[in-house]
Amino acid sequence: MTHVLELKDVSVALEGTVIVRDINLQLPQGMIGCLLGPSGCGKTTLLRAIAGFEKALHGEIKIAGHTVSNQQMCLPVEKRHVGMVFQDYALFPHLTVSENIAFGLGTMSRADKHKRVQELAGMLKIGELLNAYPHRLSGGQQQRVAVARAMAPKPRILLLDEPFASLDVELREEIAREIRLVLKHDGITAILVSHNQYEAFAMADEIGVMRAGQLLQWSTPFELYHQPACAYVADFVGEGVFLQGKVLDSARVETALGVLGGDELHGFAEGSSVSVLIRPDDVIHDDASPTTARVIDKAFRGAGYLYTLALGDGSQVQSLVPSHHRHAQGEMIGIRIEMDHLVAFAA
Repeated sequence: MTHVLELKDVSVALEGTVIVRDINLQLPQGMIGCLLGPSGCGKTTLLRAIAGFEKALHGEIKIAGHTVSNQQMCLPVEKRHVGMVFQDYALFPHLTVSENIAFGLGTMSRADKHKRVQELAGMLKIGELLNAYPHRLSGGQQQRVAVARAMAPKPRILLLDEPFASLDVELREEIAREIRLVLKHDGITAILVSHNQYEAFAMADEIGVMRAGQLLQWSTPFELYHQPACAYVADFVGEGVFLQGKVLDSARVETALGVLGGDELHGFAEGSSVSVLIRPDDVIHDDASPTTARVIDKAFRGAGYLYTLALGDGSQVQSLVPSHHRHAQGEMIGIRIEMDHLVAFAA
């Protein structure tokens, strides 16, 4: 498999302080990756090092098989053949949408430039805006123009720095999905930075969760959710709670919800104490179940409610319940567990 982006033991320091440390990851051709984490974790610094705006302290960065940074050399931004979409879009205010998109096409003939602009405008649904100036556009429209401009020269890789941060919440996932389709259609490899897991899930094939300058896990969204590498990833990605449990054998753990097990062995010694991750979709509302829990809070989610439930020992779990099941605070409801993946960590 051809990897467009390869990072090996990459560390980056700013003003003498190491911001990211010993990062290793690979991103195959045509795939979309995401660096996900809270503010200050080093994800934007790492992206800027990939682009060439920051020099790596040590390690090696390869783009499309070509080394662009190591101990001996650091190629400038303009020689890395990357496209960049900034958080503030950075559109040229004195140029029309069409001129913005065509800006990086350089020596291409006028006819070829026109063809590429029309192609991208059609894919990104901005064809009617080509003669407009950026100040007349909405945030979502400016976002599409910025992506079109960065994609126009067909870069080896497209880098997006918090690309949806200035958009309304309801627009973010929608535009993330739209841009994903466009990138896939054009076969462009991309990596974005985000602190929002729902944007990451909507757009990325592979996601890296970062914390304090370290890459904790680089996996598919499914693996991050169902097979987190550590308790921090489990807590950061998705919703859920941890229940204390006691290991019965290599496949089962006893908890306040009863004996739990999954498809894979958990690897802890018999008798040891563990924390078991319980996702809301693991807890099924079932009026016929002998196991009950008390409703202590609920949040309406449109198609369903997210119930917070108290168990007999006082510990809490969450459950996603279809919205036609309406239960009052304090009410006892039946629940059962459907769990394919038993995720446990040392207590």
